[in-house]
Amino acid sequence: MGDSGLIHGRYRLLDLIGRGGMGEVWRARDESLGRHVAVKCLKPLGAHHDQSFSSVLRERFRREARVAAALQHRGVTVVHDFGESEGILYLVMELLEGRNLSQLLEDNKGHPLPVDDVVDIAEQVTAALAYTHERGIVHRDLKPANIVRLADGAVKICDFGIARLGHDVGFTARLTGTGIAMGTPHYMSPEQIGGDEVDHRSDLYSFGCVLYEIATGVPPFDLDDAWAVLVGHRDTPPQPPRCHRAELPEYLEKIVLDLLAKQPGQRPRDARELARRIAAGRTAPLYLPTVLTPRPQPVGLGGRRMPSWTYGISTGPKAAGTGLRTTPPDPGAGLSGEWIPRPKTGDTPEPVPDERPAPPPEAVVALAGRHNAGLSLGRLGRWPEAGEVHRAVAAEREHLLGPDHPDTLASRYEVAFTLSRTGRPADALREYKHVTEARIRVLGPDHPDTLAARQEMAYVLGRLGRHFDAHRVYTSVLDARERTMGADHPDTLRCRHNLAFNLSRLGRLEDSYRMACDVAAARARVLGALHPDTLVTRYEVAYALGQLGRWQEALRTYQEVAEARAQALGPDHPDALAARYEVGISLGRLGRSAEAVRLYRDLIADRTRVQGPDHPETLRARHGLGVNLGRLGRWEEALAESRDVCASRERVLGPDHPDTLVSRREVAVGLGWLGRWSDALAEYRTVAAARERVLGADHPDTLASRNDEAHCLEQLGHRAEAAELYRRVAVLRQQRTSGGH
Repeated sequence: MGDSGLIHGRYRLLDLIGRGGMGEVWRARDESLGRHVAVKCLKPLGAHHDQSFSSVLRERFRREARVAAALQHRGVTVVHDFGESEGILYLVMELLEGRNLSQLLEDNKGHPLPVDDVVDIAEQVTAALAYTHERGIVHRDLKPANIVRLADGAVKICDFGIARLGHDVGFTARLTGTGIAMGTPHYMSPEQIGGDEVDHRSDLYSFGCVLYEIATGVPPFDLDDAWAVLVGHRDTPPQPPRCHRAELPEYLEKIVLDLLAKQPGQRPRDARELARRIAAGRTAPLYLPTVLTPRPQPVGLGGRRMPSWTYGISTGPKAAGTGLRTTPPDPGAGLSGEWIPRPKTGDTPEPVPDERPAPPPEAVVALAGRHNAGLSLGRLGRWPEAGEVHRAVAAEREHLLGPDHPDTLASRYEVAFTLSRTGRPADALREYKHVTEARIRVLGPDHPDTLAARQEMAYVLGRLGRHFDAHRVYTSVLDARERTMGADHPDTLRCRHNLAFNLSRLGRLEDSYRMACDVAAARARVLGALHPDTLVTRYEVAYALGQLGRWQEALRTYQEVAEARAQALGPDHPDALAARYEVGISLGRLGRSAEAVRLYRDLIADRTRVQGPDHPETLRARHGLGVNLGRLGRWEEALAESRDVCASRERVLGPDHPDTLVSRREVAVGLGWLGRWSDALAEYRTVAAARERVLGADHPDTLASRNDEAHCLEQLGHRAEAAELYRRVAVLRQQRTSGGH
């Protein structure tokens, strides 16, 4: 290596990033390809070490290189090169930007990872193990430090340093015969400890130890003495994970305990079976209703038998609810109403009596407290954590109270709400459908809780682009709300607000505008002019005016909403800042870009102070600044701003996020205005390819990007190519229209 820090004349060592028993890992630069890599160097051994010991370590290192270099899977670290330089064995790998699971636990101050993260990691590692095991390769040292989660959520297994090919028994015997520790005590399988034959099921045991630790915060045998740990693995049944963390799903605990079986034959057969069990656990109900000895059932309206949880209830307490939400465009729906099933009409099936004993009151109270804690997390915008709490409470309520108990359904409603707010509308829709069907069965179709679930179902249908389906549901819910609650009830007005918003998505702009105006007037009369819900609807009125091209009126309305929100909520409230952003949009549309630039600079300063420089809303304001700089002809400044915003969005949101692609298109626009059409073409093509990959070839946004690309080709003089692209876009647009999309 010499003094230059250059290995093999190619890899320049920059920073030491890890040190272990076998050697060191460096961040390095590949001078030939100009990329950063990780280089693992075998630790040099002094002359006092036994030569056979040195020989085995060097052989193990070479074996790691050969085994790892043969693996090509998204869940396994890529090996680029290996060799020997000046007596130093080295391995060149991809440089991973992320944290290993041990570091993630340290970052979390020893607390376990969120359940969703545990399951996601389990699925990804299982897929990688299935790939390696099917190639006859056993890792033999799976532990949290050897599993890395990247910034984008991808998970990779590292360090096949003591892996072996399953058929190569002789080499394994030579290694183990030296007395070298093959594995890490907290994660070693019983057969490793006993020196028995090891196969892929040993990796499954070690992975069970990893899952146990990231799910509970402690390894299965949390002892200071290494020998005691080894004896624990060999002889002692592990404590069930839910003893450490009660909210863990039952299916996950069962999987972990099966992985930790002492005998390999009692573990899952292979990683493929493990993957199937994890997938089944994610989609199946977390608990099955328990069938107990029948007991006398309460009698309800019309002499009908009632579920056991209605016993002793007269008028009934109110269902635990979510409270009113004011986040545009959908403020949400609060839960209310009695816990007594309503009479059914027509062919609605009778609910099946739930034959279980009355639950302990203290358990019900404890679950109500945890439910409320989940609601508090949601109000703070901590939706992933809220979802984890609600999923656990829903499972325990189902087990304790039954699947149709209002408390269980209230928790499942909140699970759906958190799924919607974390970008999983399809999953939310399935959960809302379940809650809706159960509430119709138990409470009746017109019960406020049933209508709340149906209204949220309509909202996620809109999120999924199914605006016609959303319209039908909103219309039906509105009819029921007006019939049972009255036209001016806040829940009725909330439904009409959502319906107005959805009408604009159907292209019925005049209808949307008129309904929004009516709702705004009614909310001002019922709730007051400065109530957040009133201002949400006035914001929607301004949006409808903009869609109708009435920008002067839209500007005036946005300004009034911004002033009212600053007065009612405070100038730094996100809703007040959002209205100021829309004022800037309106100014730009009216050709008043100099004013828009001043407004956006002030807004960026406030957003940065309140939410930080990389917050999506801060970046949205910066995007608006770049657009208006371009409108003023200040294209060099506009291009610099657009590039900076694009890079930040790519880092924060991902390369294929719609906002990132909008910024990339703005970069292309700036390049075109500066006459740099070749560079612009490359950007337009990147945007078009990403949109086609994510949205489909005939999506309107994809077609618009292809038109941009064709225009750029025209500017470069490639007229025939441009004409052919225009023709393809026209055909796809016609097919989309005729297909009824």
